[in-house]
Amino acid sequence: MNPITDYIESGILELYVMDATTPEETQEVEQMASAHPEIRKEIDAIRQSIEAYALAHAVEPPSTLKPLVLATIDYMERMKNGEPVSSPPELTPTSKVEDYATWYTRDDMQLAPDAEDIYVKIIGYTPSVTTAIVWLKGIAEEEIHHDEHERFLILEGSCDITVDGEVNSLKPGDFFAIPLHKNHMVKVTSKEPCKVILQRLAA
Repeated sequence: MNPITDYIESGILELYVMDATTPEETQEVEQMASAHPEIRKEIDAIRQSIEAYALAHAVEPPSTLKPLVLATIDYMERMKNGEPVSSPPELTPTSKVEDYATWYTRDDMQLAPDAEDIYVKIIGYTPSVTTAIVWLKGIAEEEIHHDEHERFLILEGSCDITVDGEVNSLKPGDFFAIPLHKNHMVKVTSKEPCKVILQRLAA
């Protein structure tokens, strides 16, 4: 029996690479790697294998994730700095653009000059309802919602919302609700960004 081979095959090196060894085991592995080049080589090979697996199975996050995270941080900072909590009305088929004038006319609720393709400003939040002003310059790729209702009211510009292959062309003043469990995407059809009130309600 080869003690070095046995050590390599014991599984301890995989645990070490995944930072799952005890402090004593970590010290032992590092001493063995220092004394035996074949162990150091095996550790490097395990690291490369794990990195290759991670890259091969990486999932590209949706384009909406970053702007929503930034909008959440912005909203929390505004609350911390004393902005009063507001309650925008629920979006319905009878909603009108002017119902949201209190928010979209504010100086701090305008499209940032350096905004990327999607820009978001949250104007109201509860555990069951999030309301935001969203500017979209191009396309929001396909997504499906299983646990929240998504509703839109177009303020400026125009867009096509495609649901399961059916195209719905929207202009200022139009309301649209996305059905649960349906594939949908948004494509701007105007030269200027499509500015909407977006509301997500827990299903």
